[in-house]
Amino acid sequence: MPEFLGIDTSNYTTSAAVFNSETKSIIQMKKLLPVKEGELGLRQSDAVFHHTRQLPEMLEGLREKCGNMDISAVSASVRPRNIEGSYMPCFLCGEGFARSLSAVNDIPMHRTSHQVGHILAALYSAERLDLVHERFIAFHVSGGTTDCLLCEPDSEDIIKVTEIGTSLDLKAGQAVDRVGVMLGLRFPCGIELEKLAVDADKKFKVKPVLKDMNCCLSGVENKCGDMLKKGEKPENIARFCLDTVAVTIIGMTEKAVEKYGELPLVFAGGVMSDVLIRDRIISRFSEASFAAPEFSCDNAAGVAIFGCLKELTKKAGEK
Repeated sequence: MPEFLGIDTSNYTTSAAVFNSETKSIIQMKKLLPVKEGELGLRQSDAVFHHTRQLPEMLEGLREKCGNMDISAVSASVRPRNIEGSYMPCFLCGEGFARSLSAVNDIPMHRTSHQVGHILAALYSAERLDLVHERFIAFHVSGGTTDCLLCEPDSEDIIKVTEIGTSLDLKAGQAVDRVGVMLGLRFPCGIELEKLAVDADKKFKVKPVLKDMNCCLSGVENKCGDMLKKGEKPENIARFCLDTVAVTIIGMTEKAVEKYGELPLVFAGGVMSDVLIRDRIISRFSEASFAAPEFSCDNAAGVAIFGCLKELTKKAGEK
């Protein structure tokens, strides 16, 4: 029963997952990195420390859930994106564990990016893994990215990712977290901000700030700060923030479709787990594919799947 282990050590979450290539099932373990109340994230040195403590727990948890595992290959996300200069020390934790497991068990190790992992997890969750053989447009929207990506098949990286749009300042996840902390919520703030927004009693007419295929989101934080000073209800501030993110992503998508045609659309990343944002995007692009929340937020499922796809590609090349 060939199984593939994936490890992801992002700036938010310690994750490990096993993909069973026969049943197409995923078993995963993940744990948020601890952030002190009122703070907006962690220093890289602290992230590395917490990953070092938490990763063994995740692997022990997988063993309890899976029992005896027949691991054919291990994969790790070793950088944020597959571009030159993309680097964060926290990914060294997962890479080091993967290298060690590979050496001790004499199994292949594969390296990918956190971004490709997100995209593959979204494709898996949406039952669209067939898209790895086609061109499609993906959005990776999280605390560190608000990227519109042209994705194409690639024998080496499985998915060749080309950025065609991004945020020129604040990222969507940063906007959500900054507004959330402003309202007294605990980081990361996405889930609690959504709960607030559901009870909003106002609707806002929001216009995205777009420059070609890129966006600007810094105005969201400033506007929400002004609203808070003027006594606006937290619920309405939360709704304004999420509505702004939604119409911004819709605007970027419209420009991408205009330029590249009616390609399949896939939305990945933690911000895309927000139901209010997702539903608004679907109302405009009904055929868009979204991951379930457990595969939208940081996870190692796509990294595990990457290892399976690499092994299949290698076997196909040997024939």
